[in-house]
Amino acid sequence: MHKSLLSASLIALALAAPLAHAHDEGDIIVRAGAITVNPTADSGHVKVDRGSLAGTDLGGKATMSSDTQLGLNFAYMLTNNLAVELLAATPFEHDIKLKGTALAPANGKLGSLKQLPPTLSLVYYPLDHKSVFQPYVGAGINYTWIFDEHVGSEASANGFNNFRAKNSWGMAWQVGADYMLTENVMINGQVRYIDIDTTGYVDNSAVGNGTRAKVNVDVDPWVYMVGLGYKF
Repeated sequence: MHKSLLSASLIALALAAPLAHAHDEGDIIVRAGAITVNPTADSGHVKVDRGSLAGTDLGGKATMSSDTQLGLNFAYMLTNNLAVELLAATPFEHDIKLKGTALAPANGKLGSLKQLPPTLSLVYYPLDHKSVFQPYVGAGINYTWIFDEHVGSEASANGFNNFRAKNSWGMAWQVGADYMLTENVMINGQVRYIDIDTTGYVDNSAVGNGTRAKVNVDVDPWVYMVGLGYKF
């Protein structure tokens, strides 16, 4: 009986050991892992906005591929339950395709672009700060920097060139959780929804010099990240 009580006490102590060392005011948390951006890409019609055919609605829509990169989080605990967090990552690359447009040569892969989505959020941890399991919710602001746009070889052969897209400001929301493996090391999982809206432009010399088409795209991706974290 005494042995059973002793064993139970030791197990309880072992399980509780990390509880006194979870997330405390003043802690700095760094997380790293695989992060996937999965655009929903709800776009408007492709339209000619410059040139002799300006105003022509070509119909169709634009789509964007997903991409996975190295994701980084940097969080600072303002209190035992509230933190400010920055999301960063290595550049994501997305293929851009057009489909269903009235201009047949435009359908297919238009090209690709790269983007960086730094996001600053305020994060709330509802459980006691000593808990080994720390779920959280957060909201913040995102700035998506789009760069290195280029037209694919097939689209270029059909007269498309000078592809570019606008940067974006928008809101971001997230849910996630940390689980402490040791006093300082944790595993982490998180899901985000980011409001990203852009307008893409591309010239087409085959239709006529000065002809430019545009399409408005609600990228609005779901962002998933799984990784490890370290608390300083």
